[in-house]
Amino acid sequence: MSLQLCACAMAAIPSGWCAAHTSMRIEKKRLPFLRVGAKLCVRCCSDGSEKEENNNKKKRLSEQSSWEAKDAQGRDYLYRLGKEADNMNIAVGQRAGVIDSLFVGDFLGKDSDIVFDYRQKVTRSFQYLQGDYYIAPLFMDKVVCHIVKNYLAHLLNTKVPLILGIWGGKGQGKSFQTELIFQAMGIEPVIMSAGELESERAGEPGKLIRERYRTASQVVQNQGKMSCLMINDIDAGLGRFGNTQMTVNNQIVVGTLMNLSDNPTRVSIGQDWRESDVTNRIPIIVTGNDFSTIYAPLIRDGRMDKFYWQPNHEDIVNIVHRMYEKDGIPKDEVIKIVNTFPNQALDFYGALRSRTYDRSILKWIEDIGGIENFGKKFLKRKKDQSLPVFIPPEQTMEALVDSGYSLIKEQQLIMETKLSKEYMKNIQE
Repeated sequence: MSLQLCACAMAAIPSGWCAAHTSMRIEKKRLPFLRVGAKLCVRCCSDGSEKEENNNKKKRLSEQSSWEAKDAQGRDYLYRLGKEADNMNIAVGQRAGVIDSLFVGDFLGKDSDIVFDYRQKVTRSFQYLQGDYYIAPLFMDKVVCHIVKNYLAHLLNTKVPLILGIWGGKGQGKSFQTELIFQAMGIEPVIMSAGELESERAGEPGKLIRERYRTASQVVQNQGKMSCLMINDIDAGLGRFGNTQMTVNNQIVVGTLMNLSDNPTRVSIGQDWRESDVTNRIPIIVTGNDFSTIYAPLIRDGRMDKFYWQPNHEDIVNIVHRMYEKDGIPKDEVIKIVNTFPNQALDFYGALRSRTYDRSILKWIEDIGGIENFGKKFLKRKKDQSLPVFIPPEQTMEALVDSGYSLIKEQQLIMETKLSKEYMKNIQE
């Protein structure tokens, strides 16, 4: 219950008094300035009706906000997004239930952006990996053990490194073997490349890594699938070679990965810290050729578990045999091909098979009408017009060996014929 003054009593209060003073309790000792004869009217009022009216109205932090969505704290979603630093969220305003129904419509569905789900898809699926490929047992054991250990880290009484660094020679199948393991385990990973570790804006690559990490965490939380973050050729983006310059983004990326390793469940992308904002622990796998060029504290044992991958002769034979199995080449001939070209990377044997297609493709171009008519018939043909049937070449050991010698000749020419010395006389060795 509160006391309110009538107009005659208000007129008796000096002008220097603020309105807040008029809400105090009316006591005779506190109002000695009232004129004689002034009529002091006091009436009782109840706040019950006002509270009922306020309860009927929705409580909103911002009267200008037309959004009805609330966050976990019960605050207005637009109000929270406005407080985030460098907010680039353009997706929330395209969802039904977030914007006013006047702007949603029913013609193409409740979402104003019908390709929202496809554009926001940053995870990788492996439907294109068709066939029975060989996975080296040693490689599989290392990758599977790292992933499982990170998902069970809260149950293990030991420190588990968040990052697995797979390094080795070029073309040895580090990325491809890892993707085969993802497919076998049903993992939906988020894959990055070294080209995303630099930007014209300072801090963007570090923020991108944190966003991708949180995206992988949302796959686990929302879809119930295992996920991980994979960065290919990390030494190409973070490594220091000779007199290469270290940029601010290089330092931020290194610091971001170090911080993720130390605090894998607390990841910020610019928003206010909240106690309920706990991210799932997501394993990170990076590949590279030479980790000695990377900042040493990042690759220390507590943060990164390192694995040197160099397939032995048996692994190479089994992988190549699965590669040529559809062509009907027996395993003993595969062994002869591998022995004919020793010390070659795995992608060399894939290039052998690709080189054997060259003559068949040239013949198919002639059948279609020559190089002059290729563009017209291939891209501008009508729906009822069909192209000549492409007949793949018959793979034989002799054709593969001839292709191998051709590839080795090109390798030697690159190493021996250094035209840069011819064009720049002052170049140093």
